[in-house]
Amino acid sequence: MHAMTTLPTFDTLAAADGLWTGLRLATDPNVESAIVVAQGHVDWVGPRSALPLALHALPQHHGGDALVTPGLVDCHTHLVYGGQRAHEFALRLAGASYEEVAKAGGGIVSTVRATREASEDALFEAASARLRNLLDEGVCAIEIKSGYGLTLAHERKQLRVARRLAQAHGVTVRTTFLGAHALPPEYAGRSGDYIDLVCREMLPALAAEGLVDAVDVFCERIAFSLAETERVFQAAQALGLPVKLHAEQLSDMGGAALAARYGALSCDHIEHLSQAGIDAMREAGTVAVLLPGAYYTLRDTQLPPIAALRAAGVPMAVSTDHNPGTSPALSLLLMVNMACTLFRLTVPEALAGVTVHAARALGLQATHGAIATGMPANFVLWNVREAAELAYWFGQRPVRCVVRQGRIAAGSAGA
Repeated sequence: MHAMTTLPTFDTLAAADGLWTGLRLATDPNVESAIVVAQGHVDWVGPRSALPLALHALPQHHGGDALVTPGLVDCHTHLVYGGQRAHEFALRLAGASYEEVAKAGGGIVSTVRATREASEDALFEAASARLRNLLDEGVCAIEIKSGYGLTLAHERKQLRVARRLAQAHGVTVRTTFLGAHALPPEYAGRSGDYIDLVCREMLPALAAEGLVDAVDVFCERIAFSLAETERVFQAAQALGLPVKLHAEQLSDMGGAALAARYGALSCDHIEHLSQAGIDAMREAGTVAVLLPGAYYTLRDTQLPPIAALRAAGVPMAVSTDHNPGTSPALSLLLMVNMACTLFRLTVPEALAGVTVHAARALGLQATHGAIATGMPANFVLWNVREAAELAYWFGQRPVRCVVRQGRIAAGSAGA
């Protein structure tokens, strides 16, 4: 007789090794499937009927007929920051535009002030609480950007917190240096000098400390120009770091085409993306990251060019863009719903957007976004009958069990 273990109730760090049965893969929900985990990696996956006899004797975890997807990936967040900006939400409701709020001293710069004033420990505690919301919903990998420090010391503080979060919560964190997020007040009217600081001092120092996995820029009328963006990209390239870009959110600056020339992992927001930008992204293999939370919060009316991206075969990821000003979202499943309802993605497109394509947007396609032999065990068991329910429901968490980094991070044996 083989041993049968019940799934843990919550918050355990039990190894996920063994035979997982009673599963229905989202890709083939009508067939009972099984997953074998060995030393934290997927050793076998497929129909239960095809399971090799030698594996039948392994200790078992019974999934209770749960639907299974890869672990979710939140590929664009600004999770580490001080304060909040609810007052700006009220200002926008009263008619102020994003640019008007920024020019009045709000926006990114107001969060910079709060982040500079906060200690590293305070930032860690606040970000931990936010992260737990995402992890409880099945997120197994997340990107965390800097960009609210805008000095070497404070950008370092943000990135150190991001590394601490990975260690403390057992989650894959990709750090992105976004020093070119906004012009700090002390550099008013001197954007060129600030970009010098970013390229010559901040980025090299932080990269040398092992705190940077990728480099991003906010390329926009209220942020940095194409020429300034390219200088940052050149500095990243010299250090062997991949680039990403906040592109075409408020206007068509041609940023996506520039980013594609540098082999960008992703271009994000892209509501005003042109066909030329789409073509450049397709050729470069750059992922389009859709951020419906920001679109919704800003009450935008310019939809991303979904049909053109689809026609070109550009992979589309979906993310929370969690940040205090324009997307205070802590539910990736809600973003899946919004991507379908607001942007007209299909359910398979939206789910691919928070798994395989989101992993690719972070350069993590070899370790996340799929359930495949040899990959680390990152998967979620859901109390739903069909994959469409993951996009359909909002306001509930149908998670049955989360396996993250080969460990049972959370779970329940109940239906």
